[in-house]
Amino acid sequence: MTGSALTLILVAAVIHATWNLLNKQASGHATFTWLVAVLSAVLYAPATITVIEVWRMNIDFVTVGMMAGSAALHTAYFVLLNQGYRVGDLSLVYPLARGTGPLLSSLAAILFLGERPSAIALGGALLIIGGVVVLTTNLSQLRQSGAQDAVLYAMVTGLFIAAYTLWDKQAVSHFAIAPLVLDWGANVGRALLLAPFAIKYSDQAVIEWREHKYEAIAIAILIPLSYILVLTAMRFTPVSYVAPAREISILIGTAMGARLLAEGDARRRLVAACAMVLGVVALAIG
Repeated sequence: MTGSALTLILVAAVIHATWNLLNKQASGHATFTWLVAVLSAVLYAPATITVIEVWRMNIDFVTVGMMAGSAALHTAYFVLLNQGYRVGDLSLVYPLARGTGPLLSSLAAILFLGERPSAIALGGALLIIGGVVVLTTNLSQLRQSGAQDAVLYAMVTGLFIAAYTLWDKQAVSHFAIAPLVLDWGANVGRALLLAPFAIKYSDQAVIEWREHKYEAIAIAILIPLSYILVLTAMRFTPVSYVAPAREISILIGTAMGARLLAEGDARRRLVAACAMVLGVVALAIG
């Protein structure tokens, strides 16, 4: 992995962990997910239109189809993630979801996309995944109320992480769709898909805006920024490298949960953090 790709991924990891902390604090209904999607679409529209005009991009049926597929996968991801946060801790849901995703996406990239990571890179991926296992095998934590439901939501969320990672990789590398344009289209699609929920639960949407408007605005800015950086890295870096390296955000997010939300177990997290840092170094060398 090149230094530029690693830099993009590490910056994205910090941003990603930050918006997940805000998301956990909001613990939003599906209407909150809709609200964030609408705000993202509006806030990033000027930049997207500029890119389309400057690059003279042709928005054809293939591009729209890739955007629609990305929108569907990301909608499921955000709804499941938010539901996990409603019933479980950040330090449980976040690492489980983020750890399951890269494992599946890396395996799929190797099996179906023909990617062949080096032995060092594979070792790094395994170290990161091993760190996730250490971080999330606290049986006393799993016995807490709602924890088992949170684990289920997190694992299914991980499946959608793997799915959208592979889908979006093809969109930006094979079909050469600009990352900003792809992400903006996915946000527009997500807003449209969730519009029926927003209309049905309009009172809830008003409450979400009144109580969490600042979180919604911040998340609406940070989610696209984080993912655009990752998509940019994926344009010139294999998925089997990018997907595991992204998961350094697990360390950052878990530290935020421990420090800011009082979700303890520091010793276990230190062991997991060391494994993940070593894994990222191995990926960079590989």
